[in-house]
Amino acid sequence: MGGVRGSPVASSKKKSSTLQYLFDLDSRANSGSNHSSPNNNGLQSPYDSEKEEILSAISICNTIFTFTDPSESPEQQDLKRFKLLQLLSITKSPKKQLDDYILSHLISMISANLFRPLPPPISTPITGDLPEDEELFSSPQPLWPHLQIVYDILLRLVLHVDPKTLRDYIDHRFLTNLLSLFQSEDLRERDSLKNIYHRIYAKFTFYRSFMRKAMNDVFLQYNFETEKHCGIGELLEIWGSIINGFTVPLKEEHKLFLIRVLIPLHKSKGMQAYHRQLAYCVSQFVQKEPALGGLVARGILKYWPVTNCRKEVLLIGELEELVDSIDPAQYRRLALPLCTKITKCLNSCNSEVAERALYVWNNEQFVRMVSSSLEDVFPVIVEGMEKNLKLHWSKSVKQLTENVKVMLEQMDPNLYSKCLEATEIRESAARQEEMKRKEKWRRIETLAAAKKQNQFLQPQQYIRVPH
Repeated sequence: MGGVRGSPVASSKKKSSTLQYLFDLDSRANSGSNHSSPNNNGLQSPYDSEKEEILSAISICNTIFTFTDPSESPEQQDLKRFKLLQLLSITKSPKKQLDDYILSHLISMISANLFRPLPPPISTPITGDLPEDEELFSSPQPLWPHLQIVYDILLRLVLHVDPKTLRDYIDHRFLTNLLSLFQSEDLRERDSLKNIYHRIYAKFTFYRSFMRKAMNDVFLQYNFETEKHCGIGELLEIWGSIINGFTVPLKEEHKLFLIRVLIPLHKSKGMQAYHRQLAYCVSQFVQKEPALGGLVARGILKYWPVTNCRKEVLLIGELEELVDSIDPAQYRRLALPLCTKITKCLNSCNSEVAERALYVWNNEQFVRMVSSSLEDVFPVIVEGMEKNLKLHWSKSVKQLTENVKVMLEQMDPNLYSKCLEATEIRESAARQEEMKRKEKWRRIETLAAAKKQNQFLQPQQYIRVPH
């Protein structure tokens, strides 16, 4: 039995019978339509015959399979995939022009296959802790074998057909439905959607304003209402290329998008899942107009996390990149708030956060910003360094702190000594204040204990009530 099952003769017979079955189904599906529209001589022209074949294939592809229903026929599913591949080969040919009637039916078939109610999430939201393994968190769609070809057909139409011709079929409603599919948990589907939506934005220039507004609505709903959406990263990738094409000076509309949409996206719990794309969009704005750097930096500081260490590491890196693009004229105004936050991070009990904050001092632009306002930032920095050297538990953090301290002493030895003395005076005053506070509590406890003991030793007094 095992030898027969594995023999090449048996496998070739099975394959040929399957292909024969598909061709038989195809011939039966087309048998009625081949004689339905004869010309005056009782014969069809080659164009009419080809048109009938395309329409027949579109009709077969309108059947929707879930790939989860046991009653669905695998042969019918294979036939639909075969017809989809035929349609894809037709749309791949730039020389073959499709008339309006075929385009109308083709777009209707694409809409019937793509625009469907998405299943509820079955996996935990992507937190972004392992962005390189994002595929492990993706929930693949069982009907992807058909969806993939449908997406390829739509992409070929967008690439090869004149946008003015497709304008009657790819309208605002179509684009809105397409945008809603970005909530799919299937990473492959979101990647196809990203490619198609970007191509439409590039070619259909008359839809650009509408498409930007529609994507903004998705961001705002995610940021201020749901905080649940699988496709924020893909939409930000599209926006990254859009921002890259903005002309300078930036329009007020685009600056408002930065202030009202991109900066608040830093506060979401799931920011790690799309931080790479978000940081790229923000850096594009700052590179085009360095004066926006201060606004962005203060916005990031506003949404700084309290307990999320992984998020802190990402934001420290983003601030470091921003410093490279910020207008040097803003250094003095930003030096103190940025250095205060970096110093607080290097004092963090989480060694990863502390080390990342200390590595910022390797950035020449950051050191240049600190040098522009030494009198203001040194007291904060010196106090943080000394605290690390005395109290931090990690040896590697202490070693990095020692290296940074040497660099700071070389920048201005006299100022560092003054700040160190001032720090020691403040610490001494704080210790004395703590001793006074403890002494007050000790006196209060002593008085309370004595009062309690007196009440215990004092004899009880009774009041005699006459009958």
